[in-house]
Amino acid sequence: MTPQPPIPPTQQSPAVRYDVSLLTAEDCYLFNEGSHYRIYEKMGAHVVEMKGVKGTIFSVWAPNARQVSVIGSFNAWDPQSHQLRPRGNSGIWEGFIAGVEKGALYKFRIGSTQHGYRAEKADPIGLFAERAPRTASVVWNLDYKWEDAAFLQKRADVNSLHAPMSIYEVHLGSWMRVPEEDNRSLSYREIAPRLAEYVKKMGFTHVELLPIMEHPFYGSWGYQTTGYFAPTSRYGTPQDFMYFVDYLHQHDIAVILDWVPSHFPSDGHGLAFFDGTHLFEHADSRQGFHPDWKTYIFNYGRSEVRSFLMSSAMFWLDKYHIDGLRVDAVASMLYLDYSRQPGEWIPNQYGGRENLEAIEFLRRFNLEVYKEHPDTQTFAEESTAYPMVSRPTYLGGLGFGMKWDMGWMHDTLDYFQNDPIHRKYRQNMLTFRMLYSFQENFVLPLSHDEVVHGKGSLINKMPGDDWQKFANLRLLYSYMFAQPGKKLLFMGCEFGQYQEWSHDRSLDWNLVEGPMHRGLMNFVEQLNRVYRSENPLHWFDNDPRGFEWIDCNDAPASVVSLLRKGKDGENPILIICNFTPVPRVGYKVGVPLAGYWKELLNSDASDYGGSGMGNMGGAEALAEETHRQPYSLRLTLPPLSALFLRKV
Repeated sequence: MTPQPPIPPTQQSPAVRYDVSLLTAEDCYLFNEGSHYRIYEKMGAHVVEMKGVKGTIFSVWAPNARQVSVIGSFNAWDPQSHQLRPRGNSGIWEGFIAGVEKGALYKFRIGSTQHGYRAEKADPIGLFAERAPRTASVVWNLDYKWEDAAFLQKRADVNSLHAPMSIYEVHLGSWMRVPEEDNRSLSYREIAPRLAEYVKKMGFTHVELLPIMEHPFYGSWGYQTTGYFAPTSRYGTPQDFMYFVDYLHQHDIAVILDWVPSHFPSDGHGLAFFDGTHLFEHADSRQGFHPDWKTYIFNYGRSEVRSFLMSSAMFWLDKYHIDGLRVDAVASMLYLDYSRQPGEWIPNQYGGRENLEAIEFLRRFNLEVYKEHPDTQTFAEESTAYPMVSRPTYLGGLGFGMKWDMGWMHDTLDYFQNDPIHRKYRQNMLTFRMLYSFQENFVLPLSHDEVVHGKGSLINKMPGDDWQKFANLRLLYSYMFAQPGKKLLFMGCEFGQYQEWSHDRSLDWNLVEGPMHRGLMNFVEQLNRVYRSENPLHWFDNDPRGFEWIDCNDAPASVVSLLRKGKDGENPILIICNFTPVPRVGYKVGVPLAGYWKELLNSDASDYGGSGMGNMGGAEALAEETHRQPYSLRLTLPPLSALFLRKV
């Protein structure tokens, strides 16, 4: 759409100066070209002092507006007081308002001749926002003294594909609450020491936060973002969130953020229909509106939208020292027909279903992240078989560091929900993933999506009585950690939360006083310890050299056995899983080395709530060829259990 002519100079506000700007001609050019990846440094609201006068420079992209004003607490929200002026043909409106300092509330009041459009919009690049349900932006700065240099120096090792990566997924508002204070959520500064201590004790290496970017609807868990540059004010200020990240870093815990460039909500103060036109989204609902979530889809073919989204991604890495970004709903970005029936979508220029602009955006996103922050990671939540999601762009891939293995999650949970007597008919659901396991760099996720919307908690997905449910859950986690791939577990699952997760209440921490829940927690702690300390369990997580089946065909007994191998010819680790409640005494399994095989972990140990069956700490290998291996062990396999053994 052709931009409307600006208001005549005689109508411009004398209270606004237009000779003060942070934007250079090059900034405007790069922004309009789609290649300005630090636009937050120049646009939005910035407190400056010019020629002895302190105030704030405001700027916003609204190319089809007829009039743009800054309204706020400093001018009684009067749209006539402080009108901005367009910057050439860039579509950016800007102006300097003296006396406006940190803490001032503001919005952009946008007028257009398009249908007499008038709207009050929050700053798309605002650094801070009023606490919901209020929706104004807040003039702010990002001054903070970081103390995480030691962690950042070793971050490349922490995020390496060879490193142990056990991710604890957290929704900050419901991990722990204060019941005696009207069930309020903890602030960023309150939760930091508690979460760090807990994560460290449990042995997780990373924390992944459901989106903390500002969002108006709390029940969206942050996935319907309006503030792409603002941590939600529900838990504190930007500096408070910096403190949170800094504190976790000082305790050697990496922080991953969920980031949502796939869609945005229709709230009136947000990005939708921003300047009276479909600016950030496609105009055609067959391209620009998501039928499942009732949200808008970004127009990735628009240059300025690419600059906006790329700047958002870089912002969290640059300014908040974030260690990784997990991109939500990648499949919905890749496919034009995602969740649509025939006739409800528009093919690309070649007649295909792939969203070529989104694919190019994702490649550029990953290229820029790894160029500027090579020691971070990007993760794709991608639920289809789209090829080479976590392969380099120069090979034709999307360039992500890792991809969630949604197929493993669905197959494995489906298997475990079967009564053990039927599992012998479903053995392939355990073993199928090894046919594709090394095509991507996978993360094995047991995430929040599996414990909401009537799906039930993980513990209640398990069949049998209470003892069997916990035994099954310990076995599920064991098999997860035995498989190649990094690990992710949602909060509460580590101690067997009975209820489905709800964003409106705390986890049921009282449960950990019970012996079975405490036992499960102890087991997860030890599982993480073994995973971190034993090189074969993580070094080749994404390389076929690190995995070998011993026997995956014993379906009648519902037993699988496998080897995990490490670097430099280290002794491998044997994992044997018995998926039935029937103990197997004298079970024969092949091993490659003679000598004594020590039991590193037994999920049936009494310390974990198990029956206490085992092998008295290990077993001696016999010179009997079994399973194509030169030696064998005769072991007792406890019911619904996993054994981890290593030759010493």
